[in-house]
Amino acid sequence: MQEKHLYEYAIIRVLPVVEREEFLNVGIILFSKKANFIKVLYTINETKLRVFSGDVDVQQIKMNLESLVKIANGEKNSGPISEFDVPSRFRWLTAVRSSAIQVSRPHPGITKDLELTAAKLFEELVL
Repeated sequence: MQEKHLYEYAIIRVLPVVEREEFLNVGIILFSKKANFIKVLYTINETKLRVFSGDVDVQQIKMNLESLVKIANGEKNSGPISEFDVPSRFRWLTAVRSSAIQVSRPHPGITKDLELTAAKLFEELVL
């Protein structure tokens, strides 16, 4: 029988004009402490993003989202946060910010397959 994993996930949102508080879901972060698992998935629909703001800097947003992936993966040369343990990296990635990239509050769940759950949440909440 496959082990069940308690997990938390948060939705990554882009707010092209922070003051208007309108956002577009662009990704998810899925984390399981017991499995020592963290994954960031994202995509950018430039057409939808430009509906919010025609002068949004898509390249900068892509660079920032890619840095979230690198931090989650603990890649070297990605700054001091990438050296933290997996739970600390998740908490940092999901901390409240008032910037163009924000995340929802974490939500819990239970799954037998963390990779499959990440893909399913990404499809349901982002795509």
